[in-house]
Amino acid sequence: MRKKVFLALLVLAALLALAACGSKATPTAAPQPTEAPAATQAPAATEAPAATEAPAATEAPAATEAPTQAPATAKLPDLGGKHITVAVENAYPPFNFINKDTGKPEGWDYDTVREICKRLDCVPEFKEAAWDGIFPAMQAGEYDMLADGVTITPERAKIVDFSEPYVTIGQVLLVRADEQGTVDSFKADPKKLVGTQIGTTNEIVAKKNFPEDRVKSFDDFGGAIMALLSGDVDGVVIDNVTASGFMKENQGKLKILG
Repeated sequence: MRKKVFLALLVLAALLALAACGSKATPTAAPQPTEAPAATQAPAATEAPAATEAPAATEAPAATEAPTQAPATAKLPDLGGKHITVAVENAYPPFNFINKDTGKPEGWDYDTVREICKRLDCVPEFKEAAWDGIFPAMQAGEYDMLADGVTITPERAKIVDFSEPYVTIGQVLLVRADEQGTVDSFKADPKKLVGTQIGTTNEIVAKKNFPEDRVKSFDDFGGAIMALLSGDVDGVVIDNVTASGFMKENQGKLKILG
């Protein structure tokens, strides 16, 4: 089946450094307790990729050379008000989630896709989708675009066209705030259970580092976090940026195990 072309890719082709689908994370040998980067690390909407930047004026050109000029910004495509169906999970803070106070969806993915459509004259229609069926739905043509912090893998690249990555993500072990010890001591305790999300690279990492009978996979990370808070699992293997999002939502109750 022909691969779906993400709307974000159109923007990149037009020299904007916006993307909404390609977070890049390499599964490590063990969940590393790295500090989560701020969500603002994503490229700013007005930045252009490095390849299109004007040469730095560090040296005056020779007298016989014509002055070097910055290339003109390419004209953005006009989609003429086309409606674009965008799949989101609404369970992946800070990228997309349901605000507990307002009950409304929000996050970086929403803001970015709306900005893309503002510039390309299109109308985003956000559709909540379950993660484990999201790629088959893309193949079937149910969505035009997926904005959900998707890790780039060769297998997924056979199904969809990715934008350029907009954030580099590591994987960590998120635990309750009163958890003691280290990642190694946690792994060595046969009573410790870990949660993660089904069908993710996080699940792959969890099963590489823990026996399968100690790994519980949930439909979404929201369910895994609820299980962690209630004591049904003792840790969650998760991306560091999203771990920070859940820590913010549950102030003082969670931490990244060091």
